[in-house]
Amino acid sequence: MLGNDAAETSKIEVWWDMKDCPIPEGYDARPVRPSIERAFNKLGYSTCPVSITAYGDQNQTPCHVLRGLSSTGVAVVHTISESTRSVMHRDMVEWRGQNPPPATILIISDQVEGDFSWDLARLQQRTRYHLFLAYSSKPCNDLFLLRYANWRWEKLLEEEGGTPPLVATGGLSSAAVFYCKSCNFNCQSLKTVRKHLSSYKHGLEDAINSPDSRLLCVTKTWAKNYPATPEHATAKMHVLWDMNDSPIPEGYDACRVRPSIERAFKELGYTGVLHSRMITNFEEWAEDNPAPATVMIISDRLGWRMSQSSLLQKSNYNCLLAYSVRPFVKPTLLTSAEWLWESLLAVEVKWLLHLPVCFIAICATVIAKAWMISRSISQEKNIHMRYASSPLSLSVNI
Repeated sequence: MLGNDAAETSKIEVWWDMKDCPIPEGYDARPVRPSIERAFNKLGYSTCPVSITAYGDQNQTPCHVLRGLSSTGVAVVHTISESTRSVMHRDMVEWRGQNPPPATILIISDQVEGDFSWDLARLQQRTRYHLFLAYSSKPCNDLFLLRYANWRWEKLLEEEGGTPPLVATGGLSSAAVFYCKSCNFNCQSLKTVRKHLSSYKHGLEDAINSPDSRLLCVTKTWAKNYPATPEHATAKMHVLWDMNDSPIPEGYDACRVRPSIERAFKELGYTGVLHSRMITNFEEWAEDNPAPATVMIISDRLGWRMSQSSLLQKSNYNCLLAYSVRPFVKPTLLTSAEWLWESLLAVEVKWLLHLPVCFIAICATVIAKAWMISRSISQEKNIHMRYASSPLSLSVNI
């Protein structure tokens, strides 16, 4: 038992890559579902309904395997092998939007690393599900995902049990359907899907209209600086500040740091009690301060650490981030707001206010003159290029 959690009595959704984790030769396909269910039962998920969707090039799957899977209520999806990863990810994102927590997810694949892992880790920080992984090869150690358990695919299938339950003919559940992603086609008959997959129309669609093989990370398009949600607007707030990465600018009054941070929070609607400290032990603070809470990290490094991503996936905190240098890629931490450190402190405004008026005027004059000189040089270059090219154009015409 992993703990008394509502997810342990809620639905379980399984996404299965049949190419990465195929049914072993000579293995009956019918025990796949009961093997997965027994593995969850051993962990305390004894009353959860399990939905399984198998992805792959079903032209390569023997009929007896497809028949065995559908007889136990496993949905079978046809897609070209190159698109399996992206199709699974897209379907998972859509399912998450329609099925809020508590719920459990199992991904059976060797291709969870990279963008898949990064995007899912950020999704998990917003809406937290119990997450499990199964794989046929050695799992990656650099996954950003917080998992409840990992299984070897072959070991998962070795879960012993009785005769697998069969779904009566004509009584297939709505989940036990054959899908073709290329043609947007579905049916409940093995004979019908085989006929469809062998048709000229399907072959043409598979060749010219197959699903995109590129994985589209949905969290890359999420905006920054969201207003505070009602849940976090008045919740406690904690600032972790790495002074090595983000020092107080030279000449800046240290007494203004806290008011500057508080002002930025209030602009987004945060009014909770603010606690701040140098980075010491985030884990200790998290133990004494369960969600809902807001954590602000001021650092160029912590936003990319797996430990921080895992902790936020577990704690479900709202995260804000400030850094001294704008990163080239988005951090693994899912943030509700981000700032440049000096912008947060309003250093540029303070610096300008303390300059003499005459110096500001001189700077403006110099900038204007530089712009006029640059424009004049550009015009001269255009005139020179026009006349320099004239003889060439005449010779071509002749």
